[in-house]
Amino acid sequence: MNPVDLHGLTYLQRINDVNVLTGGKPTGIHIEPGIWLRIPGTTNPQDPETVSRLANIPHGTSLVSQGTANAGTLPLVFPAADITPFVIGQPGNLIHFPETNLGTATNFRTPAKDIPHVTQQMVDNPNVVLAAGIANKTIKAVTKLNISTIDLNPPTSGGGTSNIAFLSGANGKPNAQAAQMDATFWMEEFVDAHGKPGLQLQYSQRVLLNFNGLSWPHVSVATLIHVS
Repeated sequence: MNPVDLHGLTYLQRINDVNVLTGGKPTGIHIEPGIWLRIPGTTNPQDPETVSRLANIPHGTSLVSQGTANAGTLPLVFPAADITPFVIGQPGNLIHFPETNLGTATNFRTPAKDIPHVTQQMVDNPNVVLAAGIANKTIKAVTKLNISTIDLNPPTSGGGTSNIAFLSGANGKPNAQAAQMDATFWMEEFVDAHGKPGLQLQYSQRVLLNFNGLSWPHVSVATLIHVS
């Protein structure tokens, strides 16, 4: 059996909340060390070349996600993302809550004054933030990475999540178990409105958190511009 060489790239993601201050500075809410791997095609199992992301989440979850890297199509269009929870195992059985309507007053949502830049459009489809990230830019080329903790090329190209005992819960009643993660990354070459070329990374990630009988989609999006 021939060995398989894995070439990897480490990363560190840190996120601070600018709307919540600690000592006058944005409060840290997420720190995630991880590794991206390029995996050559294999014969045992029969699997094409893939990419994989290994991550440790301070939520109490470790994950392995695997998928593909391909040239993306232009013009760049982002699919809609939905944060509406659904009955566990029944993605078509959506459960709507009034708190997602920003026009409805409620004590179960962050006060509007603390999230002044969040719009109803963002709540309805977080990926509109990505569309705003390419406004006034001409995308010249894009590489698209699709990864998931479930099999994208059954029965291979898989992965999974591992949660601390508290998250997994007992007797089939999880306490915010991270059951699945799916993500798409777009690595883009662009020219801005002033004719200046640049590079940026955009991503849309959905984590399903299971509790109270529902799967709650936790969607994260971002546009990161390379600064030389």
